Amino acid sequence: MVVVERWSRLRAGPLVGLGAGCLLRQMGAAESATAATAAACPRGSPWTDCPGRGLQYCSTQTIPITTAVTMSALPRPNPLARPSSDRPVDRSADRPANMTRARRRERDTSASGSDSSASTSPERGFDDDKDSIMMQSNDSLSSLAPSVSPDSDDDARRRAIEEQHRVSPISRLPAELMIAVFAKLSSPNDLKNCMLVSTVWARNSVGLLWHRPSTNKWSNVKSVIQTIRTTNSFFDYSSLIKRLNLSTLGNEVSDGTLQPLSSCKRVERLTLTNCSKLTDLSLVSMLEDNRSLLALDVTNVDSITDKTMFALAQHAIRLQGLNITNCKKITDESLEAVAKSCRHLKRLKLNGCSQLSDKSIIAFALHCRYILEIDLHDCKNLDDDSITTLITEGPNLRELRLAHCWKITDQAFLRLPSEATYDCLRILDLTDCGELQDSGVQKIIYAAPRLRNLVLAKCRNITDRAVLAITRLGKNLHYIHLGHCSRITDTGVAQLVKQCNRIRYIDLACCTNLTDASVTQLATLPKLKRIGLVKCAAITDRSIWALAKPKQVGSNGPIAVSVLERVHLSYCTNLTLQGIHALLNNCPRLTHLSLTGVQAFLRDDLLVFCREAPPEFNEHQRDVFCVFSGVGVQRLRVFLNTNGQHDDRESSYGDNEGTMYNEAEDGDGVVTAVTAQAHGMAIEEGEGDMDEDFGNDSEMAGQD
Repeated sequence: MVVVERWSRLRAGPLVGLGAGCLLRQMGAAESATAATAAACPRGSPWTDCPGRGLQYCSTQTIPITTAVTMSALPRPNPLARPSSDRPVDRSADRPANMTRARRRERDTSASGSDSSASTSPERGFDDDKDSIMMQSNDSLSSLAPSVSPDSDDDARRRAIEEQHRVSPISRLPAELMIAVFAKLSSPNDLKNCMLVSTVWARNSVGLLWHRPSTNKWSNVKSVIQTIRTTNSFFDYSSLIKRLNLSTLGNEVSDGTLQPLSSCKRVERLTLTNCSKLTDLSLVSMLEDNRSLLALDVTNVDSITDKTMFALAQHAIRLQGLNITNCKKITDESLEAVAKSCRHLKRLKLNGCSQLSDKSIIAFALHCRYILEIDLHDCKNLDDDSITTLITEGPNLRELRLAHCWKITDQAFLRLPSEATYDCLRILDLTDCGELQDSGVQKIIYAAPRLRNLVLAKCRNITDRAVLAITRLGKNLHYIHLGHCSRITDTGVAQLVKQCNRIRYIDLACCTNLTDASVTQLATLPKLKRIGLVKCAAITDRSIWALAKPKQVGSNGPIAVSVLERVHLSYCTNLTLQGIHALLNNCPRLTHLSLTGVQAFLRDDLLVFCREAPPEFNEHQRDVFCVFSGVGVQRLRVFLNTNGQHDDRESSYGDNEGTMYNEAEDGDGVVTAVTAQAHGMAIEEGEGDMDEDFGNDSEMAGQD
């Protein structure tokens, strides 16, 4: 005897309580009917969502009424046969020649009609899924009851029940396709409800729900810890977590928080930024036996030592990304071990690790040949040897940041092989490498002809000769930062604009030799979005009129409005309200305008649209602060259009060098120069921008 479940009250209908209704209607009525019964009846589904314990399987659930069927009386039909009829079928032609008499008699008996085999019942198709509740280890493929007349109510009911319990089309899909369908659900609640439908659905949706649990609140962290500690869960939730990020909680995270999570041995990305109370104790426990780790970020976790790095080298051999910014207690010795073991490293950030020397950097260059990005910002002890080795041994290197590496000289680049080129290098940051001169810039430009982002801010020794070398980059150059390179003149800028006409971002802050001639040339760049002219005191409204003028697309293309988005004009003391008004009206995409120290805008009626000064500024810095961003730019534009002078609004383009500048109107716009100077003041201007050095790391990221 075999017991087969018989569900007499199962009805097809929409899934109760599931938010993704549109998705489920496409999955077929059969699966929805199962879910509807589970939602309507407390015992209709073996799945239970237990708070703090995850999804549980109730093995003691009551079984509904069943019907007993004799196993020996049930035939096994041919899945490819046509539906049977009332007339017996002669199967003698199908008998093999060597079949024994006993087997022939047995087959003939099975093929003929009997009281235990309903010939009128529909046979299961060959594509029916074996996961159906209709098929257990000893179950037959026949109907549920003895045969009756084709028109009986029992037969119709039996057919309906069998049809309802057939597996729906979505359950026949491969796991990869089911996961792709469930991945379209954006709500965690919808995913949880999908897990409650069936075993198949649960197995293919639980990973999406748990691969990156929310840990931005303490309550969420406690819930995650409680769940993974549960011993009788249907799923091993600790093995499902692939990404763990505790950076939102920062210094509130301690070893006691991280140690309960050490059972998660399949974490691929571990982010512990600013968790300064963590020590080697919890980190080593987290890293032990974890062969899946791909990325580790312990930025500003300054208490960790070489012990953590040695554990990383021992266990995380698949590591691809490492960020130990400002971890001052890590030495060259442990990083050499990491370099030798983790040979798949692609991204390395060692910012602020001034204790490191060439020894560890050369080890990374020699052993990690897949490095794409390396950031050595503020590694002040590095010499030329390590930089030369990084470039020559890194055929895939795309991004090299060496800001404030003061010991680097021209020799770091002059030692490169004469004929070698490094076409993968796209981003090079040499900010404040004060020893660098024109010859070093020339060499790296020849060696890396496809540079896209080049930062030479505060390289005060470079001249127009270096700028002329940069022009070889041509259309590849999109971002150039030459702030504080005070020896650059209008001649170099003119050549740069002529050869590199795809520049999008340029910063010439504190290039005091530049005049309106340079800005007029820069204004012709058709894709220019951001320009920094902080403390370029020689420029006047003539430059502003040029920036506001619509640009021609191509040599014979149409005229298009300016695409400028951010303009930095702080301490350009010769500017007037009239010029800025024209800039606002002719640059519809403008979202940021810095005018700190520009006397014409230090008016109460205009400052109401200005951002608040940063709290760390002193009294004088607050007095001259004037930065408009976002909605403040829009409100300033509306205010000037409503309350400005009539001739300002009616200004038209003149013939004088294609600008709207009118010398006759300049007499009324005399500006009193700002006498006080904010030496070295950095103005934070939204999204990480700064007045003088607006081309920070965040702007350069992702440009490749």
